[in-house]
Amino acid sequence: MCSATTWQGAFEELDALEARARQEPAHRGEPGRLSPRERIRTLLDDGSFTELNMLAEHQCRDFGMADKRVPGDGVITGHGTVNGRRVFVYAQDESVFGGSTGKVHGAKIQQVQRLAREAGVPIVALAASAGARIQEGMDNVYGITGIFRQNVINSGVIPQIAAVMGTCAGGTAYSAALSDFVLQVEGSSRLFLVGPAVTRELTGEEITGDELGGARAHAGKSGVVHLTAADERTCLGQIRRLLDCLPANSSELPPERDSADSTDREVPELTAIVPLDPKQPFDMRAVIRLVVDDSEFLELQPSFASNVVIGFAHFGGRVAGIVANNPQQLDGYLDLDASDKAARFARTCDAFNIPLVTLVDAPGFWPGSAQEHGGLLRHGAKLLFAWAEATVPKIAVVLRRMHGGAIPAMGVHEIGFDQVFAWPSAEMQILAAEPAVKTLYRRELEAADDPHALLTEKIEQYRNAYTTPYHASALSVVDAVIRPEETRRAITTALAMLGTRGLPQKAARKHGNIPL
Repeated sequence: MCSATTWQGAFEELDALEARARQEPAHRGEPGRLSPRERIRTLLDDGSFTELNMLAEHQCRDFGMADKRVPGDGVITGHGTVNGRRVFVYAQDESVFGGSTGKVHGAKIQQVQRLAREAGVPIVALAASAGARIQEGMDNVYGITGIFRQNVINSGVIPQIAAVMGTCAGGTAYSAALSDFVLQVEGSSRLFLVGPAVTRELTGEEITGDELGGARAHAGKSGVVHLTAADERTCLGQIRRLLDCLPANSSELPPERDSADSTDREVPELTAIVPLDPKQPFDMRAVIRLVVDDSEFLELQPSFASNVVIGFAHFGGRVAGIVANNPQQLDGYLDLDASDKAARFARTCDAFNIPLVTLVDAPGFWPGSAQEHGGLLRHGAKLLFAWAEATVPKIAVVLRRMHGGAIPAMGVHEIGFDQVFAWPSAEMQILAAEPAVKTLYRRELEAADDPHALLTEKIEQYRNAYTTPYHASALSVVDAVIRPEETRRAITTALAMLGTRGLPQKAARKHGNIPL
C-alpha cells in the first residue's frame, strides 16, 4: 500500500524512486566512457526508449545487503528503435555491485530476452558485469543460468548482439559468447571466464587483465569478438550498422536499402588488382569493395584467421554475406581457425535468411601434423556441413584457384551452391597441375633425360586439358565463365533470380478452431 496520504504525496514518492533509479554514475578518470543510460540513448533513436522493471530490487538479506538495495538492481532493461526498427536492450551498471548478476538482476534480463523472442525482434546486451553476485549464493542459479537458457532458445530465432563495455567475467562472458555477434571496446573492457587473480593463484601465471581478456586478445587470438571499437560511441554506432544488415527474426528477410550504384556497373579495375600468376598475392578486400554496392563492406573478425575474409555487403540493395579467401595470408589456404570462422558465419547467415557469396582463390587446406592433430578433419567438416545445410541462395565466383578440399569447402553445386561462376584465369582441379603431373608421371620423370623439360611439357598439357574453367564448364561444374569486369553484374543478377529461396514458409494456419 502506498505510504502517501494524498495523490500529490504519491506522485512525489514515485518521482523520488524514479529519480534514484535514473541516477547517472560517473566513470572517474575514464574519458570517453558512458553511463548505462547514456549507452542506451546513444544506441537507440532519440526518445524511443521504454524502460521496464525500473524499480525492481534484490531481496537478499545476508552480508549487509538489506541496507544496500538499489532501484533497478544494477541493470536497465527495455525496448526502443534503431533506425525505426524495434529492438530490446539491456545495459548493466558497474556502479551497482560491480554490475554483478543476482536473482532479480537476472530475472530482468530474462524477461527482455523472452519478450524479444515473442515480439520477433533483435536484442542487444550492453554488458559490464563482474559475473555472479556471490552475496546471493545459489540464488545465482535462478539469475545467471536462466540467461544462458534464454540465449540458447533465442539462438537462430532473433539476432543477439553483445557489446562488452566494461569488465565481463564468468557467467556474463558466457552469455556474450552465446550471442550471434560480440563487440568489444578497446582499452576499457575485459572479457574472460576466469580473471587474472584466480589464474595467478591456480596456475602461477602472471598476466594482466588486458593481456588475458582485452579486445586485441579476443579479436586476434580467441576469435570470440567480431568487431572492436576505439571508444564506446563508435561501438554503439557499429551495432546500429550491424542491425541494418539483419532481419528482425528468422522468418523475415533483411531490410533492403536504396543505392544509386548500378547493378550493371562493370569493374575493369579488377584485372589490375588480381595478377594472373597464382603465386602472386593480392588484396581480396579491394576486390570485395569494387564489386559491392557503394564500396561498403562490414568486415567481421578481420584480425582472426585472416586467411579468410567474412562480412556483410549489399548487391543491388540486398544484403549478402561474403566469404572470401585471402591470398595475402597463408597463400589463401584454409586451416583450422578459418574453417570455424567461415562455417559459423555461413550458419549465421542461413539462420537469418542472408544469401551467401564466396570469392574463391584457395589452393586447398594447409597441410602438416599441427593441423591434422589439431582436428583439421573435424573443423573442415564443419564448413562442409554448413554449406550443405544452408538453404539460402549461395553463389561462388572462382577467381584463380580452387584445388583439392577447397572445391567443396568454398562452393560447388554438389555441396549446395546455386550458381558457380569462374574467371578465365581460374584453375579448378583436385590437384594443381604441378603436383598432379609429378604424381601421374613419376616414373617417366625419373627415367627422362631432361626431367625439367618433360615436367614443363606435361604441366602445360595437364593445365590445358584438365584445370581450365572451360573443362569445368563442359562438365557443368561452373554455370558460366565470366570476364572479371562482369563479376558484380553476375552476382547481382543471380541474387535477384534466386530471390527469397530458403525463406521459411509461414504456417498455413495459426491454429484450428474448437467446436462451439
